Amino acid sequence: MAELAELEDPKTRRVNEKHGDDHGVNLSKLRALAKRLKTQQELARQLWETDDTAARLLALLICRPKAFEHDELDGMLREARTPKVHDWLVNYVVKKNPHSEELRLSWSADPDPVVASAGWALTTERVAKKPDGLDLSGLLDIIEAEMKDAPDRLQWAMNHCLAQIGIEHAEYRTRAIAIGERLEVLKDYPTSPGCTSPFAPTWINEMVRRQHDT
Repeated sequence: MAELAELEDPKTRRVNEKHGDDHGVNLSKLRALAKRLKTQQELARQLWETDDTAARLLALLICRPKAFEHDELDGMLREARTPKVHDWLVNYVVKKNPHSEELRLSWSADPDPVVASAGWALTTERVAKKPDGLDLSGLLDIIEAEMKDAPDRLQWAMNHCLAQIGIEHAEYRTRAIAIGERLEVLKDYPTSPGCTSPFAPTWINEMVRRQHDT
């Protein structure tokens, strides 16, 4: 904790706080610290219990993803208050855990929109890597009905799923683009030069074009 406190930088904190992340540790330095510590499951649990954002991010880098139980991960997700902790927990830990599919199903139906967004993130992963057994048409039905009015984090996760369906599954591409165009979610999102817009029709068309170019 003392070492993390030394890495705290006010400028980094100001930038992070604009995105809802209450820490000031440069992530490259955090990763370097994690590399030195290597995998330490017990230390990871202790760091998580501090409720400190930088400590929790470090915990997620040094933990053993498959060592967590279902209920433990469910509790951790509900405690993950900041976007970066939430994102790393889902992507670095839950996706590699044997309970990920059960959690995907329960979280997707959760009334808490932040929890539900984690379920959608796991669904997006399956759309890309293991679509067998997924009802893609049914997912598009839900996105079409609910994405427009969903809270920010949930809306973002649903939009990513919409784009992924359109990118990976040609038979649903026309419908995915049409849903995106009609709902206009993230249509005016500010995008840096050289970056792809998160507006689903633009995103889908750009990724498909790149696939054809390679």
